[in-house]
Amino acid sequence: MRKIGLIGGMSFESSAVYYRMINEAVRARLGGLHSAEVMLHSVDFQTIVDMQKAGRWDDAAKHLSEVAKGLEAAGAGCVLICTNTMHLIADEVQASIAVPLINIIDETAASMKAAGIKRPLLLATRYTMEHGFYTGRMAADGVDVMVPNAEDRTLVHDIIFNELCAGVILDTSRAALMAVIERAKNDGADAIILGCTEICLILDPENLPLPGFDSTAIHADAAVEFALEGVLKSGKQAA
Repeated sequence: MRKIGLIGGMSFESSAVYYRMINEAVRARLGGLHSAEVMLHSVDFQTIVDMQKAGRWDDAAKHLSEVAKGLEAAGAGCVLICTNTMHLIADEVQASIAVPLINIIDETAASMKAAGIKRPLLLATRYTMEHGFYTGRMAADGVDVMVPNAEDRTLVHDIIFNELCAGVILDTSRAALMAVIERAKNDGADAIILGCTEICLILDPENLPLPGFDSTAIHADAAVEFALEGVLKSGKQAA
């Protein structure tokens, strides 16, 4: 089994979801009491948030690159940045290490492409919705991503940072997010991207008026597939 390196803490609420999903998937595939070989470096999220607010993306890239190098040196066979927003600097982090960085945008785009999705709505932080790195990378895969209007972008961003990252789940906020989705559906959206790793804490992708794609679950599953590639092949050959 290859070791999975996680850059977490952004926020720790979603990092806990990653850990649970990855281990549940390994147990489901291998049976018994199997669990994943995981290394987690959980950063101080406030440090990252301060960099985001100040537009210090170069400093953030250097910081996460050092974390990634530490995970690689400790034996990680792959690295995941456990947040969508910080994939803004994913290419820089990948360039700092020799092992693959499993990209949440690419994995989510591949899932939607396989499902024939053409025009999904992206629910994410303001940085992810407005900086263009997410929509641009998905456009290369033929996925034309919609983002909410300015007022709804502020609403979604504030729910993520003021509530979900602090472990606060409110029914009123869930209702507000569902209203955003309904407006997008009326505007031609054909799916919903839960494009923030905390969104799955408040929205169930199986209980939306449009097909839901949970980037956290997709990303975690991609890590498990990578980690177990050799194990599963050996099992099939033995059988």
